[in-house]
Amino acid sequence: MKEIQTVGIVGLGALGVIFAHQLTQGAGFEQVKVLADTQRTARYEKEGIFLNGERCAFHYADTAAQTEPLDLLLFAVKFGALESAIEECRHLVGPDTTIISALNGISSEQVLSDAFGKEKIVWCVAQKMSAVKEGNRATCPVFGELALGVPAGQDDSRLRALTAFFDRVHFPYSLPQNIQVHMWSKLLCNTGCNQSAMVFQCGYRNLQIPGPARDAMLGAMQEVVQVANAEGVPLSEKDVQEWDSIIQTFPGDGEPSMRQDGKAHRKSEVELFAGTIRRLAAKHGIPVPVNDWLYQQVQEMESRY
Repeated sequence: MKEIQTVGIVGLGALGVIFAHQLTQGAGFEQVKVLADTQRTARYEKEGIFLNGERCAFHYADTAAQTEPLDLLLFAVKFGALESAIEECRHLVGPDTTIISALNGISSEQVLSDAFGKEKIVWCVAQKMSAVKEGNRATCPVFGELALGVPAGQDDSRLRALTAFFDRVHFPYSLPQNIQVHMWSKLLCNTGCNQSAMVFQCGYRNLQIPGPARDAMLGAMQEVVQVANAEGVPLSEKDVQEWDSIIQTFPGDGEPSMRQDGKAHRKSEVELFAGTIRRLAAKHGIPVPVNDWLYQQVQEMESRY
């Protein structure tokens, strides 16, 4: 594998801003491009993007105008925008391009594999960050890291090239022993944390203290454990406890992404969370009443937008 030099970032939500900031600082302005269409690029350049109160010096680039394949392509869009983002960036993927996705859930790696070939995809989980974005201003007191890996039996040359690049630019990452189990573990966290915050219209504080929001969060997580086990993924109560411990470290006034979606009247990623768990639970005949209830509540909320 060739050494990674050039980077493209697709999606400038809270996580996209964090990644663009960290990679631009480490790899340099010319090497890291924030990809968007002409209209968005012009708006970004005019209005600016701010992180923790400071204007970001990003290299905004019109996706369609780019001609050379990139060494690394990072998708940080919402799942509903992934298919269109793939088509917009298809010409930027060459034989040596490595692709990672910071999307929630357990579906985006398969979608990207179908589009570009599984050998180009390094599996990825964005974790341990607490980020909020309103308009063109993102706030993130905790930047977190990317957990990386490839499925057992897949060539790891792209993973090694990626970690060498991240080491060189001082980008934080971890290497879980089993990336599939780790992705399911993060799904467990999001299914409980994100959905409960949206339904109970609260930030992390109400998920940290006794009450109905916390009860729903833990109940939804425990249902994910049951479904994961039925799928052959060895999650346990220990995973629930570990993610609960991480959530306890987040600022009480911080908010998961689905809570931000609810406040902005945007369609949420409920299908990636309760939707996924309910479909797999039905396959195995497992009752998931907490996820059923959260799913129904989100559907009702979104129907009123």
